[in-house]
Amino acid sequence: MKLDVGMLVHDLKTISDYARKVEAMGYDCLWCAETQHDPYLPLAVAATTTSRVKLGTNIATVFSRSPMITAHIAWDLQKASGGRFILGLGTQVKGHNERRFSVKWESPGPKMAEAVRALRAIWNCWQTGAALNFKGEFYTFDVMTPFFNPGPIEHPKIPIYVAAVNPYMAGVAGEFCDGMHVHPFNSPKYLREVVHPAAEQGLRRAGRTRQDFTFVTSTFVVVGDTEQERSEQEQMIRQQIAFYASTRTYRPVLAIHGWEEVAAKLHRKSVEQDWAGMASVITDEMLDTYALTATYDKLADRLKERYAGLLDRVSLYQPYLPNQNDPRLPALIKAFNG
Repeated sequence: MKLDVGMLVHDLKTISDYARKVEAMGYDCLWCAETQHDPYLPLAVAATTTSRVKLGTNIATVFSRSPMITAHIAWDLQKASGGRFILGLGTQVKGHNERRFSVKWESPGPKMAEAVRALRAIWNCWQTGAALNFKGEFYTFDVMTPFFNPGPIEHPKIPIYVAAVNPYMAGVAGEFCDGMHVHPFNSPKYLREVVHPAAEQGLRRAGRTRQDFTFVTSTFVVVGDTEQERSEQEQMIRQQIAFYASTRTYRPVLAIHGWEEVAAKLHRKSVEQDWAGMASVITDEMLDTYALTATYDKLADRLKERYAGLLDRVSLYQPYLPNQNDPRLPALIKAFNG
């Protein structure tokens, strides 16, 4: 299991320093999410100022861009990084697609699978010179003239990971992709009983095995060496868990533990914008189910034990600004990547 890190700065003037720092610290991959900022621009800066650390999106929204646009961005990042780029894609939920991005919401699972296939067809055209002739239900790409063709690159096999919560999308990931971004709101039970079986069905459809696939997540952690330190983090983790649990998409993650009624209660509070009240709904048992609490010296062992066989990469989901100068971090990173 490898330990990764998220992009905690988005100022394009300071990202180079941050990327060099996390690379020197020994993290294996630097992930950038599409939230308040574009997910690709920070990685473009990082690609040209680092040499070892992998670089990936966790995630970039797939339907808000044409696959042709995504293909160009990924191709350039793969070339600039010398083959270190991982393209992580996610659908986002219906409301954000329709109301934040103003794009049509239709059959997200099949459309995601088709977008991945389209990306590979476009890249194959650029790398081999084969005619571009992709015709699907949602996308058609059949024009590529030399003027718009960037040509071959040294590392043309760009890994694609997709974000999945429910079985259908996990199956899409297994059948068409190189890996899966497991949502931070998860539990070992949900991974073992829902996510893995669905992904492995997809792998079998594609004639592949578990060894051909990577599961990665950013996992909720309450980490500190004193009760006060852990207590301060605990409240923020409860709030973040409550935020995700209030969304209907993630109800199965609650249902598998018998907490279906909690989802409805949290949703009502979110509509009322009772954010503090939402956190109070997350019990100690729920916190222990969806997050891991440990001291720094025990965290690596606890994470490896909790996710043995279930995850291949983890980063620490801390909904506050972690101190990357913390003197306890080097030993933690070495325990994973050393």
